[in-house]
Amino acid sequence: MPADRALRIVLAEDSVLLRDGLVGLLTRFGHEVVAAVGDADALRAAVGEHTPDVVVTDVRMPPGFQDEGLHAAVRLREERPGLPVLVLSQYVQREYAAELLDSGDGGAVGYLLKDRVGQVEQFVDALREVAAGGTVVDPEVVRRLLRRRRDPLARLSPREREVLALIAEGRSNSAIAKELVVSEAAVGKHIGSILAKLDLPPADDTHRRVSAVLAYLRA
Repeated sequence: MPADRALRIVLAEDSVLLRDGLVGLLTRFGHEVVAAVGDADALRAAVGEHTPDVVVTDVRMPPGFQDEGLHAAVRLREERPGLPVLVLSQYVQREYAAELLDSGDGGAVGYLLKDRVGQVEQFVDALREVAAGGTVVDPEVVRRLLRRRRDPLARLSPREREVLALIAEGRSNSAIAKELVVSEAAVGKHIGSILAKLDLPPADDTHRRVSAVLAYLRA
């Protein structure tokens, strides 16, 4: 997907103030919000009507304000394989991120905290990454998981955990190399070692990276 392509977005957020703010922000960056709705049923209807490039939805939606938005997103991805979805959450919920990544083939999904919306460029970059088929997990979720040391991650070296954390944030090999001040070849070796230590079966590279992130979230 070209970096300057305008995205057609369905937005689901029950807070009118935040919903209007997101519409304004996304429009300012040249994107088109084709529908902005306030509950999970309206979200599913809007996706069916507009066939958007990407969905942005809150986790908690009416009527129960539990995880209706998340479940609607998962169902939509089951019905429309490959539908890009970026989920916003008020709090760190590892289980929510894992459930979302389990949907479809694990690609074209993102899980961000609502605070990330305030970091406008990061939020818009994450939206583009998801729309392009990438996987993005909020850095705060990643930081909390880094403090866990249970299997299967216990087999990874500190540097390998750093690399896996950056993969979970949706970073490319070149971006990881820049962050860690190493060569791309070194990053490739670390990733190969991570995949081997996590006993991931042979598959295409994208699928294995997503599987590694899932193993990370469940550790």
